[in-house]
Amino acid sequence: MSVAVPSVARMRQAARESVSGLPRAFWWLWTSTLVNRLGGFVAPFLAMYLTVDRGYSATYAGLVGALHGLGGAVSALGAGVMTDRLGRRPTLLISQSATAVSVAVLGFVQDPAAIAAVAFLVGMAYNGSRPAVQAMMADIVAPEDRIRAFSLNYWAVNLGFAFSATVAGLIAEHGYLALFLGEAIMTLLCAVVVFVKLPKSRPVREDGAKGPAVDEPEAGLGAVLRDRGFMAVVALSFLIATIIQQGFVGLPVAMGASGLSSSDFGLAVAANGVLIVALQIPVTRFIEHREPTRLLVGAALLIGYGFGLTAFAGSVGMYALTVCVWTIGEIINTPIQMGLVARLSPTHGRGRYQGVYVLSWSLAALVAPLAGGTVIDHYGADVLWAACAVTGTLAAAGYAALMRAIPAD
Repeated sequence: MSVAVPSVARMRQAARESVSGLPRAFWWLWTSTLVNRLGGFVAPFLAMYLTVDRGYSATYAGLVGALHGLGGAVSALGAGVMTDRLGRRPTLLISQSATAVSVAVLGFVQDPAAIAAVAFLVGMAYNGSRPAVQAMMADIVAPEDRIRAFSLNYWAVNLGFAFSATVAGLIAEHGYLALFLGEAIMTLLCAVVVFVKLPKSRPVREDGAKGPAVDEPEAGLGAVLRDRGFMAVVALSFLIATIIQQGFVGLPVAMGASGLSSSDFGLAVAANGVLIVALQIPVTRFIEHREPTRLLVGAALLIGYGFGLTAFAGSVGMYALTVCVWTIGEIINTPIQMGLVARLSPTHGRGRYQGVYVLSWSLAALVAPLAGGTVIDHYGADVLWAACAVTGTLAAAGYAALMRAIPAD
């Protein structure tokens, strides 16, 4: 007992330190993110809905999924501009209201062309909130606390996803329409939280002086694209995201080709969500005030070589082990990279900068299925895993070079 009590006390102290010092507005934003992700029922089951419930082909389901991703890519830039011009809170409300309406409509449409068109709109509406959330977080959280804040928000995203993916399977047994309506209701609830509890945030001066940063000119999209340091971050983010996407694109295909079932894949990839929920906060406490260059380089290598190890996996346990390796890299990379994006973004251009950053992930969601499927079909899965290791190595070298060129805080 004398050993356990201090251990529990230390755990409680660590938990308090992880969540202390952040403004109340952040926690309402965090709550809205959690509510939104708790109701994210449709995307994980969209392909199954189209093939099993509607009887469409896998090719058609893939086309609809690609259009959903394309909508997200299109909205990333538009929502970034809206975030700067209309404001964070209005953009969030528009995005969430549009998501609720379009998801509900998607549950009722029957015509294949209409389904594809509405899926594109759902992707646009759903992804439109991300630049606003991340820009608002940069507005309301002090620079020294941003890595912790982004980590906590990412933890909420994965906690909500883990719950919604589990519950969605149970709801679908009573009819897929309930999934669409359930997500619409939860998204509207998220909009209510934003409307009632979140203040209208404004960018403030990074130097700590009082008053808004009125002397700083607004950054247009052209200025964002000409920012070489930031665009290097975006390019590296695209490489990392393309690798990580293979966990949900190439991995199930490879496991299926090895004679393993969809439930085996579910067990293996579940390690990703479990580790993020369990380790995101303690790992962030460990890395929060450490030198970021080595962490970004190490994370890129863990992600790349974690997938590279998949070439040697032959059982569910071994596949799960490889998932654990690259997930640890993801846990380290995500908050540091998001903090870096916030640091490089000028105060009056945070929405646009976040929109371009979100675009890197949206484009990866489009490219990864095409690249992974093509490589597996023509060269085999082992070549895909070797390519992931090479890409991770290139990303690590890129982070090393980039961080030498970026001035320290």
